[in-house]
Amino acid sequence: MNVNIKRLSADATTPTYAHSTDACFDLYAAADVIIEPGETALVPTGLAFEIPSGYEMQIRPRSGITLKTPLRVQLGTVDSGYAGEVGVIVDNIAHREVLGLDLNRQAIEYSEVFSPEVIRGSSEDEWDYFGNYPNRTYIVRKGDRIAQAVIKPVEQATFTVVDALEETERGAGGFGSSGVGK
Repeated sequence: MNVNIKRLSADATTPTYAHSTDACFDLYAAADVIIEPGETALVPTGLAFEIPSGYEMQIRPRSGITLKTPLRVQLGTVDSGYAGEVGVIVDNIAHREVLGLDLNRQAIEYSEVFSPEVIRGSSEDEWDYFGNYPNRTYIVRKGDRIAQAVIKPVEQATFTVVDALEETERGAGGFGSSGVGK
């Protein structure tokens, strides 16, 4: 399948597949974005996609970022009719530390409070930044692989209002009905 993309920024990176058998392709940050603990940011990709009619692009988290950092990429859908820039919504779920105390009122070392972390794992002196940031602040840098995406076919449902639904074994059993252990 061919998907046309338009560069909206000189800093945009064309999506890539890391391996020939991968289902998802990587999306790259087109700008530096600082995400402090407890904050949500939109990371631009600098790209617009021409998704074929009958398909959608699903934005998903990268497992390494989810496992190794407090950053959480929100799932997203890009519909075939959308022609604007694709952005990635990222939450930093780390707790904010205030005045040398974390939210549990435990003392922390001053040196831990103002050291931003980067996704690629390089040392902070490779990053030219100004200001002080709370501990667990992350810097997403231009060119970082921030999310992955897949293009999938979609089916649109038609809806029919009825007086009753067919009976099933589960019935209306909802949250915890399958035996959630404590």
